[in-house]
Amino acid sequence: MAVIDDVKALLGIEDEDDKLNIIITLTENRLKALLGQKEVPSELEYIVTEVSIARFNRIGSEGLSGHTVEGESLTFKDNDFDSYADDIQAWRDAQSDQDIGRIRFL
Repeated sequence: MAVIDDVKALLGIEDEDDKLNIIITLTENRLKALLGQKEVPSELEYIVTEVSIARFNRIGSEGLSGHTVEGESLTFKDNDFDSYADDIQAWRDAQSDQDIGRIRFL
């Protein structure tokens, strides 16, 4: 199942393909930049799914860092990838472990 299908299923939406595709593309591009990779590794695709859902749920509230109404309080993170920093670092560490013993010519 593709990331967009996972996101649509979890959000219970059908006719939001354009918005979701933009959100997923931006999320993938940001994760690729964080990883220094040209593609998102399959073992980290769940990050794209979860961050895409969080970003979709914040549509219309992008500039807010917090919001309180009648006792209900919402707070948004500055960086959607903070929750996954340990996972990203573990993936990087595993990649560097695989590079031991190889010679790279640049």
